[in-house]
Order: sequence, then structure tokens, then C-alpha cells
Amino acid sequence: MSVSSGIGYFRWIICALLLLGTTKNYMDRQVLGVLKVTLQHDFGWNEIQYGNLVSAFQAAYAVGMLVMGWVIDRLGTRLGYALAMVFWSLASMGTALANSLGGFKMSRYALGFGEAAVFPASIKAVAEWFPKKERALATGIFNAGTNIGAIVTPLIVPWMVVRWGWRSAFIWIGAIGFAWLALWLVIYRKPEEHSRVSKAELEYIRSDPQEAVRKVKWRRLLPVRQTWAFALGKFLTDPIWWFYLFWVPGFLQEKHGLALTGIGIPIMVIYVISDVGSVAGGWISSALIKRGHSVNAARKMAMLLCALGVIPVVFAYRVQDTWSAVWLIGLAAACHQGFSANLYTLTSDMFPAPAVGSVTGIGGMAGAIGGWFIADVVGHALQWTGSYMIPFLMAGVAYLVALGVIHALSPRLEPARIA
Repeated sequence: MSVSSGIGYFRWIICALLLLGTTKNYMDRQVLGVLKVTLQHDFGWNEIQYGNLVSAFQAAYAVGMLVMGWVIDRLGTRLGYALAMVFWSLASMGTALANSLGGFKMSRYALGFGEAAVFPASIKAVAEWFPKKERALATGIFNAGTNIGAIVTPLIVPWMVVRWGWRSAFIWIGAIGFAWLALWLVIYRKPEEHSRVSKAELEYIRSDPQEAVRKVKWRRLLPVRQTWAFALGKFLTDPIWWFYLFWVPGFLQEKHGLALTGIGIPIMVIYVISDVGSVAGGWISSALIKRGHSVNAARKMAMLLCALGVIPVVFAYRVQDTWSAVWLIGLAAACHQGFSANLYTLTSDMFPAPAVGSVTGIGGMAGAIGGWFIADVVGHALQWTGSYMIPFLMAGVAYLVALGVIHALSPRLEPARIA
């Protein structure tokens, strides 16, 4: 991180707080994936019905991404993130009351809408607290919370289910949000308003040329090529992460014969590897910038390495050995996270700070629409063929396609001209 005592380090405490928030976010959303086989057994759902549950989350997440990006830009990072945490934590806890497919759908709608705030808020916080040369690394660190959440959930949910039943998992994991909320309200302020930030650190944070602060309306963002570069990148790659999150636990149980209590270690390994990829992907582009490469070259070189590293996952459905499948999925998940860390950072590279939350929301909505699409594809593919070939093939090629689209729309990652 190259933090000297003369500059200060409080911005990294903020980054750690964002990491915890992202961890909580992914714990809430992954409970359903961990309990897939259990709930299918108890309620008699087939693969298409389970896919419909995932689609419900994605549909609300898509709408929420657009709305929450606007809310974060209007209310500010501190208040907007706090309100969203309360909303989605209550929605997560409320899932314990569901007794039918319709009840689960309602809870997933509410959860998806509230959880959509996490990335607009976190990216906006990074833009407020970090200079451009550190933003990819900071994004990679807080984005690692997606992996930590995915590691912790399959370890603790089976333990809760065995002792208190599946409803307890939704209640206790949802309630964690209120502990995070207390920390957030105590710690988070803008850098210039924070007593813990030294003058030297504030100057370092503000070392990039400062843009004039002005509100940016959605209608000004939608015609801009840079908006579509980010949004289409999300549309093509986010669905792959949703596939890993909602179907890999079931894949390990159904195709490799693991029990609910036996999936924790393999899932942990996948997401530990993924955590390394999240931080490494951000570090690579930040290191290249510090060595004199342009932002455009650094981001795209890092993304290309990640896109190439994903390709072997196309063979994951064919391997018979459980740990071979785990390593292939882990590598792909790591490369996804490295790609994603750089993709998120493009918003603050190409847009002024007041527009970052809204652009992130637009892209997040596009990613959720892609996730909605893949939920339908995977559900029907599994129901009709019983094979995971199609989703793993999509996972292997999506990132090269996405990088090509991004480069075509923004070949130099030039700052957006917003009319």
C-alpha cells in the first residue's frame, strides 16, 4: 500500500469498513445457494422453480441498482449506505417467515432491492477517500468481501441448520447488519470532515485534479459511450459470478456427492483463491500505473490477464475428481474478481465523482439483468439436460467478449464528456 507515517493511513480503515459491509452483503445473498438442495427437498422445488427464485432476486437487484445509485448520489455515502443496510438486513431476516415459493420470492425481491446499494456506495466511498492510483487496489480489497462472505456462509449455515433449522440461518446472518451499522455511523465521514485524517493524508487523497462538484442527471449519462462500456462489461460478466454463487454449492452436492455439511471446505478453498484474485487484480493495474503505464494500458492489461485465466473453467463440468473441479472454479472465480475490481474502477477513471454512484448503479442494473437471464438459462438447462456444460462454457468466454466490447466503446478510457 506504500503508506508512510508522514501521509497517514486512515483511508485504509475506511476500506476495511467497506470490506466488512461487502462481506455481510454476500452472506445474506448466499444463504439461499447453500440451502438449495435442502429447500428443494423440503418444498419440492425443481430446477426451474429454484431458477425463478434467483430471477426474483435479480429482477429486484436490477431495479435497485438504478434507484440506489441515484439515492447514494443524492443522500450521500454515509446516510445512503446506512439506510440500505437496515432495509436489506430486515429483508434477510424476514425470509425465515416464508412457507411457500411465493413467500420466498417476496423476500428475495426485498433483499435484492436493498442489497443493490452496496457497490454504488462502496465505489463512491473509494472515489471520496482514495486518489486514482490507489482506487483499483482499494476496490480489490473491499470487493474481496464478496469472497469472504462466500467462504463464511457455507461454513456456518450448515452448523446453524443442524442445531436450529434452516430458518435460523436467515435470522442470525441478517441480524449481523446492525452491528456493522453501528461501526459505520461512528466511523464514516467524508475525508475533509473527519478528525482522524491528517492534513498530509487529505492532500494526498485530493492529489488528483479536482472536478467541479455538480449533480449529474441520468439522462446525461445514458448517451455516453463510457457508460455503455461499463454497463455492457457488467452485463456480460456479472451473471457468471451469480452462477458461481447460487449454483456451485448445489453442483458440488449433486455432481460430486457432497453432503450439506461437507461443502464448506471446498467452497472455502474456491473463495480464498478468489480473494487473492480480487486483491491481485487491483494491485496489478495500480502497480503498472506507478511504473509509468497509462491508466488505459494498466487497466486493460490486468483485465486481459484475468480474461485469459478464466478459460480453463469450461472443463469443470467434465472432471470427475472433486478437487480438480474446485481448483478450476477457484481460478475462474479469482480471475472474475480481478477483472471486476478493474471494471469497477473504470467508473472513477472516466466519470466525475458526483456521477460515480449513478454510473455504478446503471452498470449494476445491467449486470443484474444479465444475472436474471442466466438464472433462466441455467435453470432450464439443468432441468432439461441435467448437465452443467452450457453455464460453464458461458463462464469461460464471457470475459474476453466483455473486454473487446469495453475497448471498442472506450479505446483510451478517456474522461466522459457529459452534456
